[in-house]
Amino acid sequence: MAENIVENKVSLPTGEGRGGATLFDKIWDAHVVSSKEGFPDILYIDTHFIHEVTSPQAFDGLRKRGLPVFRPKQTVATADHNVPTWDQHLPIKEELSRYQVDMLTRNCAEFGIELYGLGHPYQGIVHVIGPELGITRPGCTYVCGDSHTSTHGAFGAIAFGIGTSQVEQVMATQCLLQSRPKRMKIEVNGKLQKGVGAKDIILYIISQISAAGGTGYFVEYAGDTIRSLSMEGRMTICNMSIEMGARGGLIAPDETTINYVKGREFAPKGEEWDKAVAYWQTLYSDEDAVFDSVLSFKAEDIEPMVTYGTNPGMGIGVTQHVPNTVDVDPTEQTSYAKALNYMGLHDNDTLLGKAIDYVFIGSCTNSRIEDLRQVAQFLKGKKKAEGVEVWIVPGSKQVQEQAIREGLDQVFAAAGIPLREPGCSACLGMNEDKIPAGKYCVSTSNRNFEGRQGPNSRTILASPLTAAAAAVTGRIVDVRELLPEEELVG
Repeated sequence: MAENIVENKVSLPTGEGRGGATLFDKIWDAHVVSSKEGFPDILYIDTHFIHEVTSPQAFDGLRKRGLPVFRPKQTVATADHNVPTWDQHLPIKEELSRYQVDMLTRNCAEFGIELYGLGHPYQGIVHVIGPELGITRPGCTYVCGDSHTSTHGAFGAIAFGIGTSQVEQVMATQCLLQSRPKRMKIEVNGKLQKGVGAKDIILYIISQISAAGGTGYFVEYAGDTIRSLSMEGRMTICNMSIEMGARGGLIAPDETTINYVKGREFAPKGEEWDKAVAYWQTLYSDEDAVFDSVLSFKAEDIEPMVTYGTNPGMGIGVTQHVPNTVDVDPTEQTSYAKALNYMGLHDNDTLLGKAIDYVFIGSCTNSRIEDLRQVAQFLKGKKKAEGVEVWIVPGSKQVQEQAIREGLDQVFAAAGIPLREPGCSACLGMNEDKIPAGKYCVSTSNRNFEGRQGPNSRTILASPLTAAAAAVTGRIVDVRELLPEEELVG
């Protein structure tokens, strides 16, 4: 892959003389090619991620118009949604999945795009491979035909999902027509409880502001709790920005960010690295920056979270009870009752002790090496509960190989859980890993919509630690009660 895959093609600000600017505005303004009042901005895109699901129609559009991909070296392709997580060396069994993956292979070959397909050492979930390869960097713009592109914002970048027609637009021009969203700051301060981590933070925030609370905004996450998170934790936070209706989310880069990027495969080297770091250190919101909305939360108020309904905003602390329908906004009571009925739950139910059937640990939210290490640490010396199917799916070949080098696969195997091969897996019902109708799955993924993990399946979103606790007990438990006295952050 070319070294300049995420090279900026625009002049960048120095960070000086821009009083009152948010981090978002600094990056956005640096990438505006043209701006006219009353029209969307023409925004330059540094890197375009593509996969097999949302790219075929875009490639067809280029063919019909006789256009090439304008900057193929700034396009990163991988197969993730439709791939099986067993026997990836064999032909894909599902006909539609096989067709889509094969089509991506043909399209990339025709248009000169390097593909990290099955069998490639860099293959994996698109939002996992970008960061781990050093493709994702501060101060850049990233898009993909996938809503969880907001993951990359953890690096202090503008990253968001786009539709198929926009995928074609970026392929043809490396630019995108885009209206500037409003800016929101969400601060989280304080010390997290034992067993509480990034996934719990974001589920808590969404439960407080609702699945539509961020609509129209791009969110900057700040506060000492956010700064204390690892890059992998920050990616989990930004990943689920879309689940509150936001356009995306980002976190200002710091030494944690710089240390993570340094030395990765496609990270800048030598003098280019020094220049890049000097620029990255200018990327922060000015002290007098003006946001359209500012929200603050206390870390101490957050406990291990679980969802009980059919959108990520329907979440509660694991010791809390399902809200009563009469306490819900009257305009939402019908849909609320429908969601509870779908989930087989009732007003004032507790989820503590509820029997579950499946556990899925994976997805672009929680499939990185840190997640797997955490789960392995918890599972060591334990066995999965009888009658519970547990899927542990690494986010990439690199994560899979690292887990094997560290012996995590052996810990999982001793617990009765094989480590699968990388892919989106049971996050969504587009491959062989589907949850059967009526079954409950505790999932580390990002969406609990009706049928998301398979027709009539029932999804309970949770952190890797809470999912691991469900795997060994066969029910939903407060993981804090199963942890040793020393702190173990989820």
